[in-house]
Amino acid sequence: MSKLHKTVVVIPKSANSSFPKTPPKPQTVPPPPPPAAETAVDPTSVTNLILKTNPEILPQKLPGLTQWTPDLVHTILKRLWNHGPKALQFFKILDSHHTYTHSATAFDYGIDIAARMRDYKTLWALVVRMRARKLGPGPKTFAIIIERYVASGKADKAVDVFLSMHKHGCPQDLNSFNTLLDVLCKAKRAEMAYNLFKMFRGKFRADMVSYNIVANGFCLIKRTPKALEILKQMVERGLDPNVMTYNIILKGFFRAGQTKEAWEFFLQMKRRKCEIDVVTYTTMVHGFGVAGEVERSRKLFDEMVGAGVLPSVATYNALIQVLCKKDNVENAILVFDEMLWKGYVPNVTTYNLVIRGLCHVGNMDRAVEYMDRLKDDECEPNVQTYNLLIRYYCDDGEIEKGLELFEKMSSGHCLPNLDTYNILISAMFVRKKSDDLVVAGKLLLEMIDRGFLPRRFTFNRVLNGLLLTGNQGFAREILRLQSRFGRLPHQFRL
Repeated sequence: MSKLHKTVVVIPKSANSSFPKTPPKPQTVPPPPPPAAETAVDPTSVTNLILKTNPEILPQKLPGLTQWTPDLVHTILKRLWNHGPKALQFFKILDSHHTYTHSATAFDYGIDIAARMRDYKTLWALVVRMRARKLGPGPKTFAIIIERYVASGKADKAVDVFLSMHKHGCPQDLNSFNTLLDVLCKAKRAEMAYNLFKMFRGKFRADMVSYNIVANGFCLIKRTPKALEILKQMVERGLDPNVMTYNIILKGFFRAGQTKEAWEFFLQMKRRKCEIDVVTYTTMVHGFGVAGEVERSRKLFDEMVGAGVLPSVATYNALIQVLCKKDNVENAILVFDEMLWKGYVPNVTTYNLVIRGLCHVGNMDRAVEYMDRLKDDECEPNVQTYNLLIRYYCDDGEIEKGLELFEKMSSGHCLPNLDTYNILISAMFVRKKSDDLVVAGKLLLEMIDRGFLPRRFTFNRVLNGLLLTGNQGFAREILRLQSRFGRLPHQFRL
């Protein structure tokens, strides 16, 4: 754990003695320095302290550590995101602090973390406490809850939550209705969303946003004819489609592999003098590129500049992704350099695309260099950055390097997520070594400790591996854990 930063105060030297003397002013006694416990600390240091301190003694260490502020607490909760139990313990300890009071945002973080862990008892207890303190729950809180229920396969429960919002002091409105539709559509439950849309569009006075969401939902499941039907219904109800509507349909054609239809639709937009914006061109660049028409993609990129539409970072990202996938990574890097030369600031997605491209061609050392460049540009690597490198190291048989990178993730900046653990656990089965299977078992225990619920397949795979390599004692320990989580497979009887 890094040491806490100390503030150094530099006192200027007295003026030159040759100046005329003036009567001495009464000296003001400087205030005593604040106690060390109240000195502001770096969020990374606090995060590391929380991660490494025994949960039993953390309540004694944490409250007086620093002057707690909402921004500091929010930052730490975000950094503890992928260690749910620690994040909730941190939230709970500060909830009884004598000077600090949680904000509505902090409650939303806590509710989201509890929902991700499927700890619904804690989730609703936080909602009750939030309401008792008159901090909500608001539309954002319910959007979080609805999204988490849908993500865990409980779409019906998500609908029930929406219908009961008013019971928690948050009446449903058009925005919350659109949020429900959007969450369902992005989870590829477009038919369910459409049925709700038909049922409630009169009550909530569905607007253009509502129609766009449902149309996009059908595009996401490659049902462009149904999306076009939604577009027709929109017009019949007196709502004029906007550029977002046309971009949704355009993207839908590409997603369904209908490049000819996409091109015709784009030309039709031009003929009707529809507004063609940067999203339209980005969609075209990406769509034709993914379809393997790289030259056409590049021409469209050049055309947009000639048409007076400036590319965005997202447009550059689309072209870089296309070149990495369908052309070669060196050409993608030339576009990356061009982007820098023109004054664009790449984001973590831009770097991840280049890193993935370099990893794909086996140039791991250069990929790591770009990860370091990302840090130099004050753009921290995210969990996807680490997962990319770990996956390719493991695929190349350099499992030790993958594990080293995994260890670096526990520094408090970017904790591993469920995908990280699944990547590494799968890698442990490649060499079929007893030691590797023990590592897999330890990773399984660690991921559960951090609030992730492994799939039944992962549990069974690790159990089988340990049994086959003579690690029956460890297998029993994992089996007991599996039983506690309600995932006991009938075929195992030790």
